[in-house]
Amino acid sequence: MHSFQDLGLDARLVKGVEALGFVTPTPIQAQAIPALVQGGRDLVGLAQTGTGKTAAFGLPLLQLIDLRQEFPQVLVLAPTRELCVQIHKDLVSFSTHLQGFEAVAVYGGSSIVDQIRKIKRGVHVVVATPGRLIDLLERKALDLGRVKILVLDEADEMLNMGFKEDIDFILKNTPDDRNTWLFSATMPREVKAISKHYMQDPVEITTESNQKGNENIEHCYAVVKAKDRYAALKRFVDANVEIFGIIFCRTKIETQEVAEHLMRDGYNADSLHGDLSQAQRDKVMSRYRERTLQLLVATDVAARGIDVRDVTHVIHYNLPDELENYMHRSGRTARAGKSGMSLAIVHTKDIGRIRQIERSTGRPFKQVQVPNGMEVCEKQLMKLVKKVHDVEVNEAEIEPYLEHIYEELKGLDRDELIHRFVSIEFNRFLEYYKGAMDLNAEVRGVRSESAGGRAYGDVHNRMFISIGAKDGLDKGKLLRFVCDTTGEKGSSIGRIDVQGVYSFVDILPDRIEDVMRKLNGTMFKDRKVRTELTDTRPSKGKKSFREDAPTDKPFAPRKKESYKKHESSSKGFARDPWKDDKPAKKKAPAPATGSGGNRKDKFKSRW
Repeated sequence: MHSFQDLGLDARLVKGVEALGFVTPTPIQAQAIPALVQGGRDLVGLAQTGTGKTAAFGLPLLQLIDLRQEFPQVLVLAPTRELCVQIHKDLVSFSTHLQGFEAVAVYGGSSIVDQIRKIKRGVHVVVATPGRLIDLLERKALDLGRVKILVLDEADEMLNMGFKEDIDFILKNTPDDRNTWLFSATMPREVKAISKHYMQDPVEITTESNQKGNENIEHCYAVVKAKDRYAALKRFVDANVEIFGIIFCRTKIETQEVAEHLMRDGYNADSLHGDLSQAQRDKVMSRYRERTLQLLVATDVAARGIDVRDVTHVIHYNLPDELENYMHRSGRTARAGKSGMSLAIVHTKDIGRIRQIERSTGRPFKQVQVPNGMEVCEKQLMKLVKKVHDVEVNEAEIEPYLEHIYEELKGLDRDELIHRFVSIEFNRFLEYYKGAMDLNAEVRGVRSESAGGRAYGDVHNRMFISIGAKDGLDKGKLLRFVCDTTGEKGSSIGRIDVQGVYSFVDILPDRIEDVMRKLNGTMFKDRKVRTELTDTRPSKGKKSFREDAPTDKPFAPRKKESYKKHESSSKGFARDPWKDDKPAKKKAPAPATGSGGNRKDKFKSRW
């Protein structure tokens, strides 16, 4: 068993790390630090979030900088503002005993003038998001000409978010003799291209946790009808009285809706998504880190870069589109050796995706039941009893009132007093959950993949859309574009097939007309979007949007969301669709090629 001192770190850094409570290095730290601390090496490290990657590259870079030279010697690139801020915070914490160390975090949504001022005062390390870094380079406010080390953290996520050209530009504006340290959860083709084109004989490190995930996480799922998803969420929150969790949704619209309904129903919750200003995001995260906020409702942007300890539950309001995102979401709990639960609230048609995650991670999922009303009441009752038992009694403060209190309660014996006191809180939950329905859905009609896929009919219509992979889109990005542009819920959308210059999207029949109307004529980058209704189906063997869906049958529909009165005080949770009196005219199948002009020059420099 190694200690940080055994890894060749400077005594000042070891002292700083131990002051933070870290004694034993994680696997990625034990492998990466000895390889990097001597300098002069490129490195590719594959490890999941929550495995200690920041210290794995942060401690070596702190040891290799020259504190006497006050110019940027290290550049760390991160995909999100949250991760950028977190890395900067960790570097400052590690460097407590490094006299004179200076670092700056530069990211969009914060004052660029203040960031430029800090850079001009002199810094050793710049932690940046790609977009803001390029802004600084174009303003000539930052010189990367003397950078010795470039760190790409969460490289796969940066590429997924469309930063490929930005990363290319940044890499070409740093010295050729720099060292490049690339850390990623996965190794897709684009990440391999960076390693091939911009790195020299890199050391490659892969940790076992990259495939298996955190052993301390209990993976569970509950099966409900689509209309009962929100009610089931509230049941789980009410039944886990000490919950401190993150609820993940697929789109920004759904995230905001769920958070607003939780707050309206009296829960201590708030949202985190890309439409918030930086000040709003900072305020939400500050409350969550200080635990004055109990439930954080977030998009997958929060799966990267949020380092909050003691998260008890990660709840997947909808399963993510990619396995890697599920692992990153789940990695928010069970950190620093603690245990936690990852709970997915799924429809029966999502069981196949649960099985796929089981096979990919080697971790079994446990099916759990949505608590019934009386189970919730019991949990809340015992929470009240424990609170009464543990309360600190301030004798001096209550003494003046005791005589009057005794007089009011005269005639009540001990048992009756307890009954009445407990009933004050218990009656509220009892009334709320009286006659509460069973929310658990019966799992039937689902066949395994080996038996030919899901037992569902062809229930989606197919939309042709004139944008595709050549526009920088993948399945997840196209889903986000459709949902964000139209306000549509992800539950209405099934398989997505992304081709070169066009794509196909399966949409529920009662929603496709509205979606097409809202998309037609909009602009994506410099292209006008065109949509058509088509019967074209993917050829056999093509990957579907849902990896576990058969290639000849799209997903079954989800019914429009509605919630029982006794389960939610919020009405109209599902967004009311626009209605168009004129039905869409069915058109011929989409052509094999799409319009959009000659884009050869634009895309000829692909990796």
